[in-house]
Amino acid sequence: MFSVTVGDYMLLCSPDGLVGYTIYRDRAQLVEEFDLKDPEGAACFFAVHNKNASILLVVAQRYSPAGHGFDPGIALIPETYILFLGAGRRLLAYDLSAPRRLWEDTCNMGFWCWRRHGDYIVMSSELEMAAWDIHARKLWTQFVEPPWHYTVSNGIVHLDLMGQKSSFPLAIGPA
Repeated sequence: MFSVTVGDYMLLCSPDGLVGYTIYRDRAQLVEEFDLKDPEGAACFFAVHNKNASILLVVAQRYSPAGHGFDPGIALIPETYILFLGAGRRLLAYDLSAPRRLWEDTCNMGFWCWRRHGDYIVMSSELEMAAWDIHARKLWTQFVEPPWHYTVSNGIVHLDLMGQKSSFPLAIGPA
């Protein structure tokens, strides 16, 4: 298990199982469980504490694909109280001020990571990149295929997709 502190929040992640999960689950304001009885994939859980050490949210799930680059990930936007979670093919967004789930989505093949670029969050997966604003509104999605890579400079996405290069505004997405 590891923890990260961002602003007034402490985020905990147990990427390799549910050891200690019930302690957090029993004290949380909101608990969500996904596919825990599914025999496929790996199990993980996330817990979010506020500055008063109250447990706002616990999310436990079994996810697939898992390992070998397909690890659970978190992006926290402290100024809007938004939390993005990704694991396997499942993507989730939460409003921590309530707390409540805003949406559940899926990604193509398997989640890789979240990255923040100013007022935007980009999700990378094996076969997809997608962007949301810092209020968790989905802006666009783009099919990709490995090997692929992107950078953002001055609000412009520079995408290298199997050697084919393109550029487009982060706020608008590809044409």
